[in-house]
Amino acid sequence: MKRVEYFGMSCIIYVLCFVLLVPGVSFAAKKILVGSTSSSSSHYGYFVAAAQVINKNVPGIDASVVETGATADNLRRFARHQIDIGMVTTNTQSEAYYGRAVYEKNPIKTKILWVYVIAPQNVVTRKDAKIAKLADLNGKRFNAGMKGSSTEQTTQAVFKALKLTPSYVAGSTGDIVAAVKDNRVVGYVKSGAGLGLDASSRDIATLTPIDIVSLDASQAATVTREFPDLLVIDVPAGAAGKGFGAYKTWGFGVACAAGLDMDVETAYKIVKAICEDKTEQAAAFAEVKGADFMEMTLKYASSPLHPGAIKYFKERGAVIPERLMEK
Repeated sequence: MKRVEYFGMSCIIYVLCFVLLVPGVSFAAKKILVGSTSSSSSHYGYFVAAAQVINKNVPGIDASVVETGATADNLRRFARHQIDIGMVTTNTQSEAYYGRAVYEKNPIKTKILWVYVIAPQNVVTRKDAKIAKLADLNGKRFNAGMKGSSTEQTTQAVFKALKLTPSYVAGSTGDIVAAVKDNRVVGYVKSGAGLGLDASSRDIATLTPIDIVSLDASQAATVTREFPDLLVIDVPAGAAGKGFGAYKTWGFGVACAAGLDMDVETAYKIVKAICEDKTEQAAAFAEVKGADFMEMTLKYASSPLHPGAIKYFKERGAVIPERLMEK
């Protein structure tokens, strides 16, 4: 009987040692909720891959992706402590951080971990709607972006500055894609996937010929003057797809931010894992293939970085711009 008890106790001790000593194995991994965007967006697939990279390379972390309404929704969720990290656009995140625009009375503080892509805001219209210039949208049924998203918020602000007055139709990405196909709206604004079209725009274009409407020179100058957190992006001919000419549009960086309660070491390990992955993120989101996330973050972020990200970037020899340091 004693031998049986001794053997049983030895097995328990062996299992405990295995769990405690083998990297990545723990009794209770720390849960991290990742706010993303609509599952119909290419960016949702990116965050699924990013979560997989984190889970494989950061011991003790269990990251799960939550489908959300993108940046503006994610910022609200940060304020309610419902997500730990999440997708943000650099312009809206910066406005929320500094309490500008719609966040003037209610700033929301998050800090950038990494920027992974630049997102031109494509004004996509049905070709048969014959929208040759942005002013042709006046009075037309048009979607400014997914309901509650940074794209919607930014488009409406840009259009107001440009004195454009479409008849706005709100809805989810899936709803609006169907509405464009059915000719219930003339078009929508959708973040590009890098310089290429996003998956939902490519879906429309499969059977419904589309155009991309450009800013003119005067409108581009107005965007630059009125919106310091936005970029004016020159998309070369063919970059959005075969048959599309060169055009100008506004845009921003797309990033992952963290709430202020994330500790330095966890953020450092997450950023290190993401920046050093060369395969999984690119397999899910081709636009990040070969991208240097550190370089993009230092170039396109417009509010302070998380101290964990700063620690990793300094470890790689980076000089952190003053605008990205906490003042």
